[in-house]
Amino acid sequence: MLIDSHCHLDFPELAGDEEAVLARARMAGVGGMLTIGTRLDQFERVRAIAERHGNIWCSVGVHPHEAKEEGQRTPDRLIEATRHPKVVGIGETGLDFYYEHSPRDEQAESFRAHIAASRTTGLPLIVHTRDADRETIDILEEEAGKGSFPGLIHCFSSGAEVARHALALGLYISISGIVTFKAAENLRAIVRDIPLDRLLVETDSPYLAPIPKRGKTNEPAYVAHTAAKVAELKGVGIAELEAATTANFFRLFTKAERQQCG
Repeated sequence: MLIDSHCHLDFPELAGDEEAVLARARMAGVGGMLTIGTRLDQFERVRAIAERHGNIWCSVGVHPHEAKEEGQRTPDRLIEATRHPKVVGIGETGLDFYYEHSPRDEQAESFRAHIAASRTTGLPLIVHTRDADRETIDILEEEAGKGSFPGLIHCFSSGAEVARHALALGLYISISGIVTFKAAENLRAIVRDIPLDRLLVETDSPYLAPIPKRGKTNEPAYVAHTAAKVAELKGVGIAELEAATTANFFRLFTKAERQQCG
């Protein structure tokens, strides 16, 4: 059984075909999914998907792209949302200096509020970082000094230094279809060195479809292709990779109930 640890089932590309998307995921051996919050004004839609299905959970958060409009200065609204039994994570949050849809200071402020929510609730922080390696490390390490918090770097595509610091802080690393891309040899080298007990797999669907589905709308079923590539890189069988990444998911997302999967 595989878990797609990061997907966006509320996005139009997937929401319009929900039952078929989930049926294809089951056929591909995907036993559970985490659908991710990116805006608070759309959170109810994300949560409703998780409520409809026993093997789907959700997170609550504000993507760094949305920090200008919805960035959080305090953790209060995030903490309130986590009282729902289906909300198992905080984010996605972090820093994106590639697109810079929101000012950097507002991204950082919201990022810190999400970390505070994670620290208070004990729910894992889901970190997005792009073109902001040093700044992301600095904030994570500074905040860890105020008290520990669980979490992961999602859709990992940063350098080895980010992986090293994240692992040292006790964070997990989630691998997307990028690992299958022709130009991703640096990422593949990093994945080879990440301990198997700290890896998760994800689609980030509807984006970043892995080879051989490149160019198509990504969906949770395609996490199987990413998992196969990670297994190859780690030198383990697919069954061992599936068991390890699924165990890692439930070790990190402790609020998710494994018995709901199937």
